[in-house]
Amino acid sequence: MPESFGFKHLLPSGLSLFTSAGTLVCCALPALFVSLGMGATLAGLTSNFPAIVWLSQYKIWVFGIAALMIILAGVMMFRARNMPCPSDPKQARTCTLLRKASWWIWGVSVVAYIIGSFFAFIAPIVFF
Repeated sequence: MPESFGFKHLLPSGLSLFTSAGTLVCCALPALFVSLGMGATLAGLTSNFPAIVWLSQYKIWVFGIAALMIILAGVMMFRARNMPCPSDPKQARTCTLLRKASWWIWGVSVVAYIIGSFFAFIAPIVFF
């Protein structure tokens, strides 16, 4: 099996999705709860999961690490886009599917990052 085949295609995009989900938990989720009048739910959530408060306090670091992971994943996937897949048809099909899935996961993480960025940095200026 060549070096370019396997689930390691999903690792960079998966890590970028994980870190960009942190931006949603940090900023978009609290804004959604407050705008829907669910402040008590947010208070209960933060008392059960105090890490949400920590993420909000260090949102610059959260967004910086998420941006770094998204950029790193994009560069790695772009560089590997023309790497050969195995000659076995079944493995080649799996390799192609993993590459496509990796790009989709990366795209979802970029969208999540943009949404989180809006609620963390732009919405407070526009709406308050």
